[in-house]
Amino acid sequence: MSIDDTDNRNSLSANKHHANRGNSREGAPYAAAVLATTVRGAAERFGDRAAVLSPEGRLTYAELEAASGRAAAGLRAAGVRPGDLVALLLPSGGDWAVAAVAVDRVGGVVAGVSPKLAPPERAALVEVLRPRLVLADPSLVDGLPLRTKVVTVAPGGRCAELAVDDAGTADLPDAVLDDPGRPTLVCCTSGTTGRPKGALFRVGQLRAVAEIDLGAEFETRWDGGSPMLASTEFAHVGMVGKFPWYFRLGATLVVMERWRPDDALRLVAEHRMPVLGVVAPQLALMLRSPLADGLDLSCVQTVIAGGAPSPPALVKEAVARLGCHYSIRYSSTESGGVGLATPADADERQATRTLGRPRPGVEARVVDEDGNELGPDQVGELQLRSPATMVGYWNDPDATAAALTADGWLRTGDLATVDTTGCITLAGRRTEMFIRGGYNVFPAEVEAVLGEHPGVAAVAVVPRPDPVLGELGVAVVVPADPASPPTLAALREFGGAALAHHKLPDDLVLADALPLTVATKLDRSALRTLVAGNAPTDETLQHPGRPADGSV
Repeated sequence: MSIDDTDNRNSLSANKHHANRGNSREGAPYAAAVLATTVRGAAERFGDRAAVLSPEGRLTYAELEAASGRAAAGLRAAGVRPGDLVALLLPSGGDWAVAAVAVDRVGGVVAGVSPKLAPPERAALVEVLRPRLVLADPSLVDGLPLRTKVVTVAPGGRCAELAVDDAGTADLPDAVLDDPGRPTLVCCTSGTTGRPKGALFRVGQLRAVAEIDLGAEFETRWDGGSPMLASTEFAHVGMVGKFPWYFRLGATLVVMERWRPDDALRLVAEHRMPVLGVVAPQLALMLRSPLADGLDLSCVQTVIAGGAPSPPALVKEAVARLGCHYSIRYSSTESGGVGLATPADADERQATRTLGRPRPGVEARVVDEDGNELGPDQVGELQLRSPATMVGYWNDPDATAAALTADGWLRTGDLATVDTTGCITLAGRRTEMFIRGGYNVFPAEVEAVLGEHPGVAAVAVVPRPDPVLGELGVAVVVPADPASPPTLAALREFGGAALAHHKLPDDLVLADALPLTVATKLDRSALRTLVAGNAPTDETLQHPGRPADGSV
């Protein structure tokens, strides 16, 4: 399967498998399956309700519909045609939403570019996307390729720069907009595991996302939404990929100029948010804030944590302090933001130490290097398959072939095991595993155990080269009490009850905080740099991990 680009239009050489993907009910209507048609229906029903609250102001559903119509006419006048990709280099907020809906109204493909990227990173991503047009904040145009066509969008202006004298409708017929095979969205990967790529989704995939999240009859549902914290950027698959059903329910997306735990807690309390969607490191920071005990957070009924592993200690603490259900979610950009989940009624082991089971409509398996499915408790690569999985990478057929099997399984690159009950436990990424004295060590497994030590607020394990054992495990720890941090010996004694000897950390580095990427995920590259800059301690050379007889 290949995705070719001609004149910046995506000419899809789509095989039957991908053309039908997302159409789980043959002949089913696709009304309000995508952004433009959803917003039209939402504006009729919700009118003056806020769709987005952000530092740039309040945007109602009626305003979103009207502003996106004007911007769509401007896009058509600027030469944007069905199938053209338009990159949004804008902060999350009302302007971003208006631009995205406008692009969809003319049949274009929306692609968000993170404003947090450095200029060279933004430039590299735009080179990959090759957009027909970039809509950019004036402060973010530095470094873009000179040949790129850019329209700057003033903050809070609702894309007024696109306005044209002829304000006639630019909408395509619903039958065209809701065509399940129409390309509609590209979500960019972070690039932390290689060069950046853009995962392409058609209307069929977005409909499948809504069906997996809301149920098979999602098209009959309107309203029932609530204020929700935008814990990730709008460009993230977990936001823009779910805009159709967020807006279908009349949700209000609450955006912060910059994510800060204190501000997040205040917004949750102020808007009485019943569901808190977060990346696990964000929740850990929120619970460390003094405001966590000072604000009325009784509104929180459910925490949905994805994007990064949830340490068992974090799950237990959140449930105990917030009195809520906690659902761990596992997915990826390529999977459409849907995958595995732990249910509200999970027992303690499933709720704290596994990723749960595949959500309805999603398949999962653990395979060896030859693609053979493995039995219970055997470590292999986790693969997912569902109607929501991406079609492929935009303009990158080689990467597409590496990511997807011929029969549609997504190679996640994550190592995992599945038990006899069907629950899946993450072992870490294949690239994170290290070998100590001939034995494989998976950092995620060690982190889950050490994270329950009462003196540990956060922990990550990374390798350091060693002339004797090849690699040693170094625990980078954020102490719960900086004045009385845990010692290496204490951590090894604590972990020894659950971990084999070779998995225990060989050294300890104390830190004020763990480094995070722009997507609020653990930055293991920065951790390796941190560890490399800390010489082995005397304790490292003396502890039982390096016996005098050379045994391991």
